[in-house]
Amino acid sequence: MEKMDIKRTFLWVIFTMSLVLLWDKWMQHSGKSSMFFPTPVSQQAKAPNASASASASAAAVSAPAGATTAANTTTADGTVTAVKSETITITTDVVKVDIDTIGGEIKRLELLKYADSNDAKKNIVLFRQTADRTYAAQTGLIGGNFPNHKSGFTAVPGVRVLGDANELNLVLESEQAGVKLTKTFTFKKGDYVIGVKHTVANKTAAPITPSLYLQLIHDGTKPESGGMFSGTTEFYAPAVYTEEKFFQKLAFEDIEKRVNKGNIPPDHPTATNNGWIAVIQHFFVSAFIPDEKVQREIRTDKVRDNIYSISSIINLGTVAPGAEVSSTSRLYSGPQESATLEKVAPGLDLVKDYWKLSMIAKPMFWLMELIHNFIGNWGWTIVIFTIAIKLALFPLSAAGFRSMAKMKVVTPKMTALKEKYKNEPQKLNQAMMELYKTEKINPLGGCLPMLIQMPIFLALFWVLQASVEMRGAPWVGWITDLTKPDPFFILPVLYAISMYITTKLNPAPADPIQAKMMLFMPLAFSVMFIFFPSGLVLYWVVNNILSIGQQWVINNKIVPPEHR
Repeated sequence: MEKMDIKRTFLWVIFTMSLVLLWDKWMQHSGKSSMFFPTPVSQQAKAPNASASASASAAAVSAPAGATTAANTTTADGTVTAVKSETITITTDVVKVDIDTIGGEIKRLELLKYADSNDAKKNIVLFRQTADRTYAAQTGLIGGNFPNHKSGFTAVPGVRVLGDANELNLVLESEQAGVKLTKTFTFKKGDYVIGVKHTVANKTAAPITPSLYLQLIHDGTKPESGGMFSGTTEFYAPAVYTEEKFFQKLAFEDIEKRVNKGNIPPDHPTATNNGWIAVIQHFFVSAFIPDEKVQREIRTDKVRDNIYSISSIINLGTVAPGAEVSSTSRLYSGPQESATLEKVAPGLDLVKDYWKLSMIAKPMFWLMELIHNFIGNWGWTIVIFTIAIKLALFPLSAAGFRSMAKMKVVTPKMTALKEKYKNEPQKLNQAMMELYKTEKINPLGGCLPMLIQMPIFLALFWVLQASVEMRGAPWVGWITDLTKPDPFFILPVLYAISMYITTKLNPAPADPIQAKMMLFMPLAFSVMFIFFPSGLVLYWVVNNILSIGQQWVINNKIVPPEHR
């Protein structure tokens, strides 16, 4: 019995450490410092420098840090035309996008169906250029004196608001030294995918060999923490996916270190004919997706101080005089909804960060989504999901409790064996195993339910952290966002009460110190749960309430009276 108590206590210690490590991982995931391995926070972006140089990798011409007001286009006969900066706003039913005629750069993208996590009256904005944030999508040509994302473009007149139509196009044109680049952005109703087509026309008398770059730039400044009780888990990171290496989440800090060490080779693929590049953040992603089976180079680099780029470079081949060539790609900029991401591109759903628990978390979310389709409320979905898990584990729990009850009955026999073989540990172990076999006792039977619950609990944490479907999802009353902590700590208190009752219903450990430790656990966990998503605490409260009922059934219906 003493050995069994030690094993139970050991499992509780493991579970507690799992919670602590999970909390630490969440802090790192949120852009905060680790409790065990603190890392320095990236320095804030410095003041803009209007004379910023080109990107060291030449993946693309670096964007000027200051606002550009005008640029020139030059035709094949040498005619120079000044083009003024103009912001063209495209509005659909799901996005509002600002595109600058200087470079055809997407400099602002607002999601109309998602509120900002810090201000519910505002929509969340992905691409933007402010004093503390630089995030944009840029495209252009390299390999010669060709139009790029600093060149002046002229917008072809057209519709700017989608309205009742299903699709609209924005066409931008720029000519430089006889090479004309036409960018066509295609927006569709209810779609976060923007079609991006580039057509290069050679009006010169000589062949040209341009390459097209698709580039996302972002600053390396970490988001400010919203405080311990805010539930803020914002972060930003570049990412790459190829069929050969699958999904790789990178870090702006690593790009900085690599550049400082003399542009050593990156640890991500640099040449492929598939996949995509992206910048991911909590709940949202922006990804450039070139056509499949088109050879491209992948580059990550530092553009200027605290600004980094991730790019796909596509060689367009040789374009003869009077000829033209086209390349199509897509830009997805929107929520990390599993069903949507799976349809957009292979592997794009991997941006949903389930940590190392994807094999459990993905089917778990699939089941929860199935339940939600009938219920329509994510809080009640968690309740029903918890009931389903508890019912599935009931036979195992009953067997475990029955085993624990038998252990209590045979304690005198175990004590006698310890006295008999107190100086012969090997014979004691053999005698104990024989006793377990005779009495049909599994010494770990009482621990199995807890062992199974631990990965489910950890996986559910990451499901709540990664699923934009639950972002801002209410349950009842005071719980208005299941991905954020309980604002009034009601669920953590209910957890402590229910856990205390559950602990009292379990057979008490023989060791009084262990018994006190078991009673202290509910308080320690409830304090920790103050900082966890309310949906996760809801799961555990419901689980404990069901455990109370389950143990009553086991005590009164399943375990024989002589074993109670």
